[in-house]
Amino acid sequence: MSMAYEEYMKQVVKPMRAELVQAGFSELTTEEQVNDYMEQAEGTTLVVVNSVCGCAAGLARPAVTQAVLNAEKKPDNLVTVFAGQDKDATAKMRDYFTGIEPSSPSMALLKGKEVVHFIPRHDIEDHSMEEIMHNLLAAFDNKL
Repeated sequence: MSMAYEEYMKQVVKPMRAELVQAGFSELTTEEQVNDYMEQAEGTTLVVVNSVCGCAAGLARPAVTQAVLNAEKKPDNLVTVFAGQDKDATAKMRDYFTGIEPSSPSMALLKGKEVVHFIPRHDIEDHSMEEIMHNLLAAFDNKL
């Protein structure tokens, strides 16, 4: 891959990263950051596997940011990895999603290191933002 391509992609995804960071998510961009986070994870964590696709931009990111903003019960921690951009970090995070097929975008609600609710791409794509928010808010209410 050329350096020009890599730099171009870094610039293209900046606003996609910023959308979640501005909503309070911490980015985990390396395998080491994921390992460090997961080894000391306490309480509940919402993990967003971000993506450049249209369903991430038009559905997943807006739904998750609004759900977190409007939830009465909220996860203790908010983190994100970026599929296709931070490949090692994403692969390492997916290692913790035992028995779940890789999917991006996707969202995982964890208690400690255990996935207690997962929203794969097929539950994002072709669903409304409101349906995705409801899915998340119900998980927060029932699993936190």
